[in-house]
Amino acid sequence: MKWMIVLLTALLSLAAASQSTSFPQSWEGNWKGELSWYKTGKTDPQKVDMELRIHPSDSVNTWTWQIIYGAVTQDNRPYKLILTDTAQIHWVIDEQNGIVLDQYWVGNKFCGAFTVMGSTIINNYWVENDQLMVEFFSISARPVAITGKGTEESPAVDSYQVNSYQKAVLQRAK
Repeated sequence: MKWMIVLLTALLSLAAASQSTSFPQSWEGNWKGELSWYKTGKTDPQKVDMELRIHPSDSVNTWTWQIIYGAVTQDNRPYKLILTDTAQIHWVIDEQNGIVLDQYWVGNKFCGAFTVMGSTIINNYWVENDQLMVEFFSISARPVAITGKGTEESPAVDSYQVNSYQKAVLQRAK
């Protein structure tokens, strides 16, 4: 019984390690689905078709990272995904217009955060049950409240308005 537990633990560790080291190769392909966009104070989401196309490029450590909202002619964002370190933890998404977004591999999720035009966007991508999950939080960049006394026992704490939440479940396209 003890050897089965050791074997199972070793296999699970190996599976987890191989999953994290296979990014982005295991994600390559075309993914399609629907994005639900929930705005604060609204109960019904706005829905839009979404695609994410990930393919190797001719450059070393670079992939295409093409996001499409609606039709290809509607909102097509042909970005580049670039590995920046040998540990495969730090990546960037180059929007090819002077904007480069830092991304990180954290707990089997591809994550990033950036601030633009008064909003901080937090994004997460991960594979779960052969589906590519995508989520974005949009948060006001300015605090709505600062509480606490500013001491060690009661540090100052900034609170922020959450403006919206977006979630997509994408299937690998055939």
